[in-house]
Amino acid sequence: MVVAVCMALQGYAASENPKREFRGAWLHVIGQTQWQNKSTEQAKAYIREQLDKLHDAGCNAVIFQVRPTADALYKSDLEPWSAWLTGKRGKAPSPMWDPMEYALEEAHKRGMEFHAWLNPYRVTSTAKEILPSSHMSKMEPQRFFRYNGQVLFDPAYQENRDFICKVVDDIVSRYDVDAIHIDDYFYPYPAKGMKIPDDASYLKFGLGRNKNDWRRHNVDLLIEQLNKTIKERKPWVRFGVSPFGIWRNKRNDPRGSESTGLQNYDDLYADVLLWAKNGWIDYLAPQLYWNLDTQAAPSRKLAQWWNDNANGVDVYIGQDVKRTMDVADPGNNDRNELDTKVKLSRKLPNIGGNIWWHGYWVTGNYKGAADSLAMKYQSTIALPPAYGNPEERPAPVSEIKIEKEGEQEYLMWTPAEHSGHQHATDAIRYVVYEFFAGEEQDVNDPQAIIALTPYTKVLIDSGSNGATFAVTALDRMNRESEPIYLYNP
Repeated sequence: MVVAVCMALQGYAASENPKREFRGAWLHVIGQTQWQNKSTEQAKAYIREQLDKLHDAGCNAVIFQVRPTADALYKSDLEPWSAWLTGKRGKAPSPMWDPMEYALEEAHKRGMEFHAWLNPYRVTSTAKEILPSSHMSKMEPQRFFRYNGQVLFDPAYQENRDFICKVVDDIVSRYDVDAIHIDDYFYPYPAKGMKIPDDASYLKFGLGRNKNDWRRHNVDLLIEQLNKTIKERKPWVRFGVSPFGIWRNKRNDPRGSESTGLQNYDDLYADVLLWAKNGWIDYLAPQLYWNLDTQAAPSRKLAQWWNDNANGVDVYIGQDVKRTMDVADPGNNDRNELDTKVKLSRKLPNIGGNIWWHGYWVTGNYKGAADSLAMKYQSTIALPPAYGNPEERPAPVSEIKIEKEGEQEYLMWTPAEHSGHQHATDAIRYVVYEFFAGEEQDVNDPQAIIALTPYTKVLIDSGSNGATFAVTALDRMNRESEPIYLYNP
């Protein structure tokens, strides 16, 4: 496979890769029984392996599922341990460990962002799951409803919004996450012949409002409150939403897309464009899992639509790895759609990158997907997009030097001092550039980046005489400091 990919990539210019691009991957836990079949050490090794393979494929962020069904893959006093981790809801791992804490630390070691992924409303995933009598859905059943075999928080209740925000605040306050990420499940996906059983809460809270508008308003209130909760705790932690890939179809709304599929606005009661317009979210990651020219939902046209309706927030396209690699692209004379999809995302000015669904297809190198990313589309190191006030930047590093340790040479530097408290401008990672003798020293050239690291030293090639190195600092909002240079005679 590697040889075939190498042949296909001949003549591709790495300079086509941008310096800044979000390159994420979702690692879900729900439905993944391999987690509960591993010991603590095996699970830790599995996390390291997954992150290594994502990093090798050029990814700079992992979206890791930490709350699939009102449960926890981390130490929580609010919700029980996840059955997807241990095999039984509420059963603690033994020996004790904290998967989110471990995955976060390992991601940061590799210079990757960690986005904590939660599902807000889902309590159970199947009709078979039995909840204990002490569960809040048994103690206060009016705050929940059952639909299509699942138990869900009723979005109408302020108590539920407060609890979900309490869970998020607990995560943001105790863990050094880069973002909070929620997926596409708001009101449940419609099941044929089934009606959402929320008449009682509508009578209690609807106040005569149109029922569909009322449901959307309930979700709006949660999104607004979540954003406030996150920003009051740590202003630099981003809030991202990964909605279903269609907002509305044009036949229902002239502002909608050329599609005929299920709609966020009408079927899930999620007005994601309003959230972006009001500044309640920092990024959108629409799930454009379809093929380029799928009749009901052509991802080619939908990518353009989301670009045109970004409302000032970052947009990263959710790409389905399997569908992308399974279908040929005759218009591009290609055996799959990867090339066209990546190039389209880079051509559209409001699209800041891609997120690969799911990450296990990348780490498993499905039909050479990881090879193609590593050797072509993500072959250079990319910094994640910067956000926040561009006038604020971290302090530069100082005292760059080269020292030998045994037979190896290291580039080292001294970071700026931090105060005792966390700040948005704290330097948390460093970018290392190498310029060969006679080469233009351009820190905007992604091909010059040799490392994105949280450490203050990197191994360099012993044959780098005549090269010039540059080091910059990245703060919590990915803003870059001025470079400091060192010539290696």
